[in-house]
Amino acid sequence: MQKLALLTGFILAIAVSSFAQTAEVFQTSDGAIRGYDPVAYFKEGKAVKGSPQLAYTWHDAKWLFSTQKNLDLFKASPEQYAPQYGGYCAYGTSQNHKAPIDPQAFTIVGGKLYLNYSSSIKATWNKDQTGYIQKADKNWPALKSKDQ
Repeated sequence: MQKLALLTGFILAIAVSSFAQTAEVFQTSDGAIRGYDPVAYFKEGKAVKGSPQLAYTWHDAKWLFSTQKNLDLFKASPEQYAPQYGGYCAYGTSQNHKAPIDPQAFTIVGGKLYLNYSSSIKATWNKDQTGYIQKADKNWPALKSKDQ
C-alpha cells in the first residue's frame, strides 16, 4: 500500500510539472499576442486581429496574420516584427516578472514592438521608456526561461 502511495505521488508530481512549462512567448488559446498580427503594428500602426487561416509557428507559438503579405514578411524576418520580451508586458519585464498583455496597449520604440498589460500600465511605461527598456533588457534573459 505504501509503495502504491509513493508511486501515485510520483506520477502526480510528473503530471503537475508537465503543466508548469516555461513559455518564451506569451500566448493564449488564440495564439501569440492573443491572436493579433505582429506585422500590422508596423504597417498599419494599430492592433489588427489575425486570421486562423493565416497562421505560422515560430518559437513554439502560433502567430496569426491579417494578410498573406504580413505572414510572408514575418516568415522572412520574424525578429524584425515579433514583440520584445516574447510578447509579455514590457513594463512587467522591467519589474522582473512576466505579465500578460492587452494587444491594444503597444508602442514602437526604435523600430521594436513593445506590449503592455493595460493602457494604464502603458501610461506608466511612456514616462520612462528608455529606462524601462534598459531594465527589461537586463531582466529578460533570466525571465524568459521561468514559468509565467
